[in-house]
Amino acid sequence: MELLVATHNVHKKEEIQQILGDGFVVKSLTDYNIHEEIVEDGDSFNANALIKAKYCFEKTGIPSLGDDSGLVVESLDGRPGIFSARYAGDHDFAKNIEKVLIEMEGFENRKAYFITVLCYYDENGAKYFDGRVHGNLLNENKGFKGFGYDPIFVPEGYDKTFAEMDPQDKNKISHRKKALDLFLDFLKEQ
Repeated sequence: MELLVATHNVHKKEEIQQILGDGFVVKSLTDYNIHEEIVEDGDSFNANALIKAKYCFEKTGIPSLGDDSGLVVESLDGRPGIFSARYAGDHDFAKNIEKVLIEMEGFENRKAYFITVLCYYDENGAKYFDGRVHGNLLNENKGFKGFGYDPIFVPEGYDKTFAEMDPQDKNKISHRKKALDLFLDFLKEQ
């Protein structure tokens, strides 16, 4: 089965291919020479994932997968949420982390979770799958692996940040892996 993932990110494409296995041929926007920006102006993770998946399906006719991910912090009323990648500067995660840590000053509640929402879109419309990993935020960065908010996020049941974990260990418990597992379960039932 061919699946178009609404991304130009080669690492994301490869990660999804590895998780889905040999029964799938995962393609990216680059593979279809689609370079125009997909405007993510939805008001939720679901809405942004739908925008990407629907755009790709309508452009190519290939079943498509859109995703939207972010960090949701209890004490910040859910921020940065859908604005996670551009919270203090577009994909400038050093500034994004700094902004979150400043806003968290004085809060004892450090609970947060990462979420990935996948939207699968084909001729039958949209289906959603979400994965979450709960944890707590530190007061400072620890570790150099991973990306995004990984250096300040410690998943529940662990004593290391995502940025201190080996990528294989992180990927076993990640929000994206959980969402993809649900997506795989759905496909097996088809």
